[in-house]
Amino acid sequence: MLVVSPFPLRAAEEGPDELTAKLEEIRKEHGLPALAVVAMRHGRIVVNVATGVRKLGAPKAVTSNDQWHLGSLTKSMTATLAGMIVDEGKLAWQSTVGEIFPEMEGTMHPAWRAVTLEQLLTHRSGAPEHPPVDIWAEALEQKGTPTEQRLALVRGTICQPLEEPRGRKFIYSNEGYAIAGAMIERVTGSAWEDLMSERLFEPLDMKSAGFGAPALLGKLDQPWGHLGQMGELRPVTPGPMADNPPAIGPAATVHASLTDLARYANWHANWDRAEPRLLTEETFNRLHKRAPGQEYGMGWLVQDRDWAGGDVFWHTGSNAMFYTVMWVAPEKDAVFVAATNAGHEEADDACNQAVVAAIRKVLGNY
Repeated sequence: MLVVSPFPLRAAEEGPDELTAKLEEIRKEHGLPALAVVAMRHGRIVVNVATGVRKLGAPKAVTSNDQWHLGSLTKSMTATLAGMIVDEGKLAWQSTVGEIFPEMEGTMHPAWRAVTLEQLLTHRSGAPEHPPVDIWAEALEQKGTPTEQRLALVRGTICQPLEEPRGRKFIYSNEGYAIAGAMIERVTGSAWEDLMSERLFEPLDMKSAGFGAPALLGKLDQPWGHLGQMGELRPVTPGPMADNPPAIGPAATVHASLTDLARYANWHANWDRAEPRLLTEETFNRLHKRAPGQEYGMGWLVQDRDWAGGDVFWHTGSNAMFYTVMWVAPEKDAVFVAATNAGHEEADDACNQAVVAAIRKVLGNY
């Protein structure tokens, strides 16, 4: 999910001992089971606060180490992985769907043949905003391995016309990212999940990162997601139906603690501090560059913010049961992330209010 926020800010109001109380106020105002926020400055965690419960109707409180579903924050991670594969020469930004899946030539709609990896990652491919009903129903059945499920989604999607001619219009598409993930799988011979763990999570020491709902089946070891509107939320039992299907994993199925998410976001803040060197400088910069005619790069919105002293990289994510936001302010050497275990219409406002409170505490007056 992507929500554009105006993000208005005022002078600092919260003192150093007031952030937890402020977070609890925001949580209650917006009817959320739990709310958490983490801030990093100069590579160090300076805010790590969580309030509320893992599951409505149960007394187990969330902790500052709990894991949250990241939804579409997964997209910048997939784009980062794609950059690694491009740097290795196994893919190019201009590699096309037709080149990577030649065996589908007979059923592929002609307009799909020239769609490039870069267009998929910048939402300029013409891939649909919403999948065909029958293809989505098949994905929800989750038959076969995640790689096989993605390949089935690719086949079912590319046999139909593009929603718009490629390159013409920004169309936010989970299917586009799923296809990009399948392209990565095809040229590497490895599952996207394995590549993410080995090539991104392990090098960045993201020990909490994984896929699907964060809690184990039948356990309250992590926050549960909640469906429904404010005042009518119901917890969703962890399991296959507690998240998006693996077919669209490269778009939206990663979970992690907010400290690990902040560590990942901080890696993206500045090339000079991006250790370990997982990408070339050219590729690193390309991920954060606005595509022509839009404010979206590869998995990141790129916009100017006064409080940040220049451009910020940011995104929102939701699987309708969790909601997460991520803000990177390179000029301030600062990162702010927040999450809640509900996805109703109040969640975006609550998460961004939590980030505002953290910004006021960390950056002071601006």
